[in-house]
Amino acid sequence: MDTDILIIGGGASGLMAGFGASRGSGARVTILEKMPRPGRKIMITGKGRCNFTNLKDWNDFQSHIRTKSNFLRPAFYNFPPSEMIAFLQARGLPTVVERGERAFPESHRASDVVDTLKKAVIDAGAELLTDCEVKSVSIDGEKFVATCGDARSWRAERLVIATGGLSYPVTGSTGDGYAWAQAFGHTLKPTFPSLTALVPAGYKLPAPRRTDTSLPKGFDHRDSAGEPELKWHIDRTEALSALGKALCGCSLKNVGVSLAVNGSTVQEEFGDLDFTDGGIEGPLGFELSRACVKALINGGKAEISVDLKPGVDHGELAARVSKLWDEIRKDQRSAKLGGKERFRVLLGKLMPWEIIPGFTAFFPGLLERRGKNEAYLDIKSLVDALTSWPFPIAGYVGYERCVVTAGGVDTDEIFPKTMESRLKKGLYLCGEVLDVDSDTGGYNLQTAFSTGLLAGQSAAKSL
Repeated sequence: MDTDILIIGGGASGLMAGFGASRGSGARVTILEKMPRPGRKIMITGKGRCNFTNLKDWNDFQSHIRTKSNFLRPAFYNFPPSEMIAFLQARGLPTVVERGERAFPESHRASDVVDTLKKAVIDAGAELLTDCEVKSVSIDGEKFVATCGDARSWRAERLVIATGGLSYPVTGSTGDGYAWAQAFGHTLKPTFPSLTALVPAGYKLPAPRRTDTSLPKGFDHRDSAGEPELKWHIDRTEALSALGKALCGCSLKNVGVSLAVNGSTVQEEFGDLDFTDGGIEGPLGFELSRACVKALINGGKAEISVDLKPGVDHGELAARVSKLWDEIRKDQRSAKLGGKERFRVLLGKLMPWEIIPGFTAFFPGLLERRGKNEAYLDIKSLVDALTSWPFPIAGYVGYERCVVTAGGVDTDEIFPKTMESRLKKGLYLCGEVLDVDSDTGGYNLQTAFSTGLLAGQSAAKSL
């Protein structure tokens, strides 16, 4: 079957590439998606609410890009966040902007975003085929040829690879595009999970370490023999320890965190953090994960420190704790309480109640029993614990549940103004298959939309 522009992948970048290639061009555009429905990964973003973009201007937006941000500048200005919002609203999908300039569909249903994108692509004239897994890509004369598992094949003058990375393989992202890009001569930057759960030491029960020999060479950290080595990978399904059970489900708001690698602080953030069945997640956990995972796979030691009282002077905090402790001890309602119960009352005034079991399990020596109803409180140690709660990191959740893949096709080999390959004329790459990743907060999806639209438009103009 012949087509003018063939797009492999029906995710965020592929759908937008299909729209850009079809709208007003008159070109025959075909999108091949391996899954039964397009946009599967979009469906799980923002916990199903779909934080589809972030309205920061370029100067602020680029500070959240963790690779070569200048590569994205042309794509961003060609299709900025404001135009993504206008794109959805013009097609009947109201949007809202929440804290941090994060944009969501007003319905807070990711499926509405997918449905709107799908309709826009079809209305523009593209053919969208699902359940069509491409098994091979080759060249026949001047045309690209893609063959699916059911033996159907397509010939096209222009090829757009929009297959995503390795994150959340259940959505169809299994790294196929990397191998095809390599076949056309492209270089891969080593890939690793980003925006993923970080697992503190002692959070999970001990389990055998695994290697994953299914990963193609260059897709993950390798040992000296070139074998895939995932010694830091801790599967999300591994059982929680007593400490993990005490912390799992707890959330911390407006806390400070810092990441130290080999004893030196490399990143500091402020915001919200969640403890889950995977480990440390939430906005802060994700923001630290890229640097933390990279440090671990490079053989470094990583530790996260949580400050429950950011911005409060230690002396001031110590005085406050001492005053509260005296008040509790003198309160008639505490007369019949033992030292541990009084200590819990104190902690309830200093942190969310739900985090207390995990905190006391982590710091068992803060209270020394002295008599039936008396106890000595080590105020200095408590203040230190409140302001610097250390979590040595034992590993991370891998591609099976990470939000985005870091690494990918080297962007030095792509024309930033068109997304066309510098190595193979007529080949375009966009989205997560590229070595481009950003912080959580709508930046990665906007990158996919912007690079996808530019790739599609450029492919159509080059015909």
